[in-house]
Amino acid sequence: MADTTVGFHFDYVPAAVGTDDRDLAEALRAGQETAYETLIQRFEQPVFGIVSRLADDPADSADVVQEVFLKVFRNIGSFRGDSSLKTWIYRIAVNEARNHRRWFGRHRGKEVGLEPAAPEEFSHGDWLPADAPNPYEITLDHEVQELMEQAFERISPSYRAALVLREVEELSYEEIAEVLEISVGTVKSRILRGRESLRKQLALLLEPGQPAEWTLAHGLGTGKLGGGRNSL
Repeated sequence: MADTTVGFHFDYVPAAVGTDDRDLAEALRAGQETAYETLIQRFEQPVFGIVSRLADDPADSADVVQEVFLKVFRNIGSFRGDSSLKTWIYRIAVNEARNHRRWFGRHRGKEVGLEPAAPEEFSHGDWLPADAPNPYEITLDHEVQELMEQAFERISPSYRAALVLREVEELSYEEIAEVLEISVGTVKSRILRGRESLRKQLALLLEPGQPAEWTLAHGLGTGKLGGGRNSL
């Protein structure tokens, strides 16, 4: 019996499902148990990463991820391939995280508002090269990651979702538009505004004299938000 990190159990059988998501979707619709195992292996970690960064209480992430996959299992028959399987699953993940956040917000009595900040672009020239780190750089990277995560939790959920999908999951603008069900132009705007919002939050967290722009560029450009390396 194979256990997944979010509580699903499968009798282990070597997976015989093709690597293509279309093959996986077809196998899921056919009810193949190996397909469900492959689905969890392929998408559990990215879905958990999305949910944990979008939910207001990361401690509830495992429960939300379980709900995401339960919805995938229940609704795979209605998946017709109008989008990729990945963007369909990510859309469910974003929506479940949003539903959890709304529930959490109602019970906490708070809502997170959008920041009307003007976007500011950052070029590749602002990013540092990813050379082999020395001990000082490792410590610095850890501090940058902690600051980035703290600042990330403070920005608008709509900006957060766009940044997670771009920076961490490395989706294209078109894929993000499919997941969030918005236009590509809105995706680009949210990413730029999200970066500006991150910069402002970092400025509040940093000690006087530390440049928020460098921390932001270093944090996003070298994947401190979770491994993504996409440029914006």
